[in-house]
Amino acid sequence: MSQPVFNLRWGVLGAGHISGVFVKDIILDPKTRGVTDVTHEFVAVGSRDATKAQEWITRITGKEDHPAKAYGSYEEVVKDPNVQAVYIGVPHSGHYDLAILALNNGKHVLLEKPFTVNAKEAKALIDLSREKSLFIMEAMWTRFLPVAQYISDLVRGEELGEVRILHADLSGDCKIDELSLDHRLIDPKLAGGALLDLGPYPLVWAIIAMYENPAYDKKQPPSISSSMLKVPRTGVDAHSTFTLTFDGLYSQAVLTCGLTVSTPNPALVIRLKKGNIIVDAPIYRPDRVTVQWLAEPGSNVVAREEVKNFTNGSGDNIPGGGWHWQADEVARCIREGKLESATWSWDKTLFEMEVFDKVRQQCGLLFPDGVEKVV
Repeated sequence: MSQPVFNLRWGVLGAGHISGVFVKDIILDPKTRGVTDVTHEFVAVGSRDATKAQEWITRITGKEDHPAKAYGSYEEVVKDPNVQAVYIGVPHSGHYDLAILALNNGKHVLLEKPFTVNAKEAKALIDLSREKSLFIMEAMWTRFLPVAQYISDLVRGEELGEVRILHADLSGDCKIDELSLDHRLIDPKLAGGALLDLGPYPLVWAIIAMYENPAYDKKQPPSISSSMLKVPRTGVDAHSTFTLTFDGLYSQAVLTCGLTVSTPNPALVIRLKKGNIIVDAPIYRPDRVTVQWLAEPGSNVVAREEVKNFTNGSGDNIPGGGWHWQADEVARCIREGKLESATWSWDKTLFEMEVFDKVRQQCGLLFPDGVEKVV
């Protein structure tokens, strides 16, 4: 007997760009991506201004009469009994407080990345989620794209051999000299900088290729070395380089992110003993993957090469930007009574935040008092 379709009713905290792309994806018919077991319903959004929230609903959904409620506060969204789960899409410094608000009001949470500003905040949210028996997950949408699973399967397979080194970059020329001092990208009061804003994307590929390797011993975390170029006007990082050395796997990840220059292409290269995986930019949603098989292990002679295309990281004729795959995972987990996702589990988020803490410590990147709510 087939299982009934599970419908998840979403509220959104923050009426900005990233919340908009998320909502545009979840209101698409899941059948257009081959999903038949879960559906999504956008029922509310909270902003500081109810009128602007209503205008946002109309603009994002394309419907002036869309039934979603427009609230002038976040509190009204989490107290709405029709809301089952909330997506939080505000600047990093607001993640922790809003996730606490949602959990304390009985809502499941999908929290934009970076999950929090530091690892202690992340652990506190996970502990509260466990205490309340509510689901919480970092919105690491890239991990749920079909292209990410394809690359994960390649890495886990035996044809290409063991991963030896990975290079990944996400950068863009954000004209930082022209930004206002309170812009989220460069304002330390908003936990700005390249590391927390862009760093999760290169790091997710190291997690896929190395942390998720069954041979990785979590009791022996990688050693980390890092450096930064900082924004002269505000002191946050304009460009960061961090290298993770997994001694137990005999592999290394060289990760970069920046606000002053564009990403190279290819933007992700995974070099294995018997071949290479070459991924075109952007690494948050790759469209093209080239796989090379070497003539013999360690050589530089390519014996065979295959190219596979993924429109918007998903595939041909699949509408949307790719944010809906993570929403499907959230719905399935909640349907099954799970508190965390097996694909993007709490330990991966904690690992990510611990890496960022270490990089910030090594490079002397400090935020003003009060930005980090748990220290």
